[in-house]
Amino acid sequence: MAILEPDPSEVAVERFASIAQPTRLQALRLLLSVYPESLGAGEVARRCEVPHNTMSTHLATLMRAGMIEAAKDGRAMNYRADLTGYRGLIDYLTRDCCGGHPELCAPTAPPFEETPTPDVLTPAFNVLFLCTHNSARSIIAEAVLERMGKGKFRAYSAGSDPGKAPLPEVIERLRQLGHDVGGLHCKSLDDFSGPDAPRMDFVIALCDTPEGQFCPDIDSRFVTGAWPLPDPARFDGSPVEKTTLLNELYAMIRRRIEIFVSLPFAALDRMALKARLDEIGDSTRISI
Repeated sequence: MAILEPDPSEVAVERFASIAQPTRLQALRLLLSVYPESLGAGEVARRCEVPHNTMSTHLATLMRAGMIEAAKDGRAMNYRADLTGYRGLIDYLTRDCCGGHPELCAPTAPPFEETPTPDVLTPAFNVLFLCTHNSARSIIAEAVLERMGKGKFRAYSAGSDPGKAPLPEVIERLRQLGHDVGGLHCKSLDDFSGPDAPRMDFVIALCDTPEGQFCPDIDSRFVTGAWPLPDPARFDGSPVEKTTLLNELYAMIRRRIEIFVSLPFAALDRMALKARLDEIGDSTRISI
């Protein structure tokens, strides 16, 4: 007897139903934010501020829908986002609902509230994002902070071995998400080391160092941080899959910058700021 494959629409309905509840949606977002790391049910419950037994029920629902999976960590049983199920849901929308045009269903950033012009001028922080080729991750970070931090932050990006131009798919994705891409281009780290270069307050490296990418040592005069992120140049798969991965990278960068711009800068000294920057880069410690 042939085994019937599950109907894609029924699978999608079940997955949508699994996240159509605030706590489960919050738990999934948390597990996506720390991926590929996993978290125990107790830690997920603590961060979502719900009782442990209640969270166990919610996690079981997400597992049945294929949105998360169990990940054994020694003797402990933790939970991790199931990207196959998550991407399958996105793929269902882009393939069946959008006629093969993923940009119609791509996640878009919510509109940013314009910051009113203050009566008193306050200094802005200069932030430099570093990446080996300055063609993707650092370009995205520059664009996101430039829009999100207007009036309080000035965003720059550079690379130790800059490419000739940013990745076309990165520029196109940023354009579709409403960013001004006119001035985005690959720049050398040397451009920020001369006497006429803008003075940096923060320098944040986005290289995926565990995979061997080179991140240059940064002058100790700056407050530095490391936010290792995957390189879009290494994404493979179908155009839809690549777009999904790029959307996920954009979301990871945007989330880190949201946390960064919300730091109580006036209340933190240099060492505390560096610790907070590194904490943001350590995805296992970011709370939603």
